[in-house]
Amino acid sequence: MKVLATLLLSLSLYSPQAAPKLPASSLHPQKQAMRNGGRWYFAQTGHAVYCYGPVRLVQQPGGGLQRVATFCHGDKLLVPLKD
Repeated sequence: MKVLATLLLSLSLYSPQAAPKLPASSLHPQKQAMRNGGRWYFAQTGHAVYCYGPVRLVQQPGGGLQRVATFCHGDKLLVPLKD
């Protein structure tokens, strides 16, 4: 009986620890991707841009698809590429 009471008391006093917080670098995909390196692309504006993410196809508002580079140097998430 004492063992059962001790077990129940220990279970009722158990409090799970808070989950560890993620470091800020894991919340920002560009900084995470910077570690893996990047690549130079030729932007539609005629400039070279350095991007860390993959190239994606994005649907244009008027129809059709546009190739874009993702997570580029600076604060640019998407940069249209010249074909």
